[in-house]
Amino acid sequence: MWYYPDPSPGLDIPEVNAAVEEAFAEHARGHVQMPPKVYITFDTGDFRTMPAYIPSLGIAGVKIVNVHPANPLQHIPTVMALLVILDPATGTPVAILNATGLTDLRTGASGAIAAKYLAPSRTVTLGLVGSGRQAAAQVDAIAAELEITRLRVWSRTEKHAALFCRRYAAMDCSTATLKQVCACDVIVTTTPSREPVILSEWVAEGTHINAIGADAPGKQELDPGLLTRARVFVDDPPQAIHSGEINVPIEKGLFSPEQIAGTIGEVVLGRKKRESHGEITIFDSTGLAIQDLAIAGIAMKNRNRVMLEFP
Repeated sequence: MWYYPDPSPGLDIPEVNAAVEEAFAEHARGHVQMPPKVYITFDTGDFRTMPAYIPSLGIAGVKIVNVHPANPLQHIPTVMALLVILDPATGTPVAILNATGLTDLRTGASGAIAAKYLAPSRTVTLGLVGSGRQAAAQVDAIAAELEITRLRVWSRTEKHAALFCRRYAAMDCSTATLKQVCACDVIVTTTPSREPVILSEWVAEGTHINAIGADAPGKQELDPGLLTRARVFVDDPPQAIHSGEINVPIEKGLFSPEQIAGTIGEVVLGRKKRESHGEITIFDSTGLAIQDLAIAGIAMKNRNRVMLEFP
């Protein structure tokens, strides 16, 4: 059995994006096994277990991942993860990966694939709501698929937004108000909010939104009125209904599962698409175990660089 301390830093982002894109396609084809996440909740956060199997890659496994929003105050990542890979033929554990960095990469890749297919054009301005690790992962991954001409960043702490912009100064990055962020072609939300931070009236026709932060029951970042104006695509309907951006509006009777336009896998396969330049599109990302497995396959190919053998 092999342990991978954190293989993510050396991975090629376009390769990661392509692997996640193919995982979404396999999901839409019905060629994977993946039950919805199981949540254990605490006063300070939660952890989830995420099993899956991708026959085409011959890879199976389960991820254990936590989300504790106050962790940065203790200089600990908000999200940390461990991924156990199993041999499908025997069930033998074959590898354990530190999946904290991989989780950032795979979520960034999901936003990149959504933007690739649903953004109004190949050249875009990008607005970020949130300035943490996932915001950076989204920028890096989207930049591999689209040309970003301008970057606008809002954070609850303006200092954090300013530090973020120093990192991305080459992208004409500047801090902005929420309303200014919403004037961009593509908006990415990455906060743990439990009430809307983006109002419908701020979002113009033709905008694409990656709703990333709502990944547990009770979380939401978007005005429910915005959902009814848009075509909403999800990564996995059962997960999105339970814990995605649409979970609270559905619980309150403001949105219904029947209003889901399709899955991102269907978009990748060409079964669903942006139907006009002027429509608003939203990708409700909850995070799928098949994404983690697809990237783990890449990481394990590079095992000679990072692996340690268990006794």
